[in-house]
Amino acid sequence: MGGNVVKVIELVGESEQSWEDAVQVAVKEACKTLRGITGVEVLNWTGKVDPQGEIVGYRANVQVAFEVEN
Repeated sequence: MGGNVVKVIELVGESEQSWEDAVQVAVKEACKTLRGITGVEVLNWTGKVDPQGEIVGYRANVQVAFEVEN
């Protein structure tokens, strides 16, 4: 009897460039301490707006999945 176990953790990535970059930031940081990341799901996008109405900060709440090692 065999199978894989996958663990999912939630992270928040931040970027001054874009929401997509915020996701990439979160995944790249996670890769520094987690092995075997197999997927990412974006849960929420948020942003910071300056007084002139420009978006100046991007945040992405994400879940990353990785296999639990035996």
